Amino acid sequence: MKLSRLVAPALAALVVAAPAVAAAGLLAGRRPEGLGAPGGRLSPCRPSPNCVCSQAADAAHFIEPLPFPPSATGAMAALRRVVESMERTRIVRADEGYLYAEFASRLLGFVDDVEFALDPAARVIHVRSASRLGSRDFGVNRRRIEEIRARLAAAGG
Repeated sequence: MKLSRLVAPALAALVVAAPAVAAAGLLAGRRPEGLGAPGGRLSPCRPSPNCVCSQAADAAHFIEPLPFPPSATGAMAALRRVVESMERTRIVRADEGYLYAEFASRLLGFVDDVEFALDPAARVIHVRSASRLGSRDFGVNRRRIEEIRARLAAAGG
């Protein structure tokens, strides 16, 4: 029996089951503890390659922070508008100088935790985007932050 005869039914079952799995939140994982930016520091990335952070010391996880315009309050408001405009996003916490959102994948509902911490002295917004489950993200977290950077720039922020 050819392998394709075995794989095709399994893939078909996955496609049929995917919406139910996503709706049930079975692949969402649990919200991690230790989120926030105490002392202006976001949590470090785990060793796995499914996280980016502007405060990471290693090149594999590092991503540039987001610049912000003269008004720190305006920067966080613009950032919130951009994040809210993105699909499958939920703002969990929005404090002065800190924003935390969950982004869910379209097909299976995997959740990524994305944090933003204002650093007024450096005139940047630090970012951290990490997948809850698995070890690889195929560049999704890095692309998401770059998309947010581009949208902020287009909005004049």
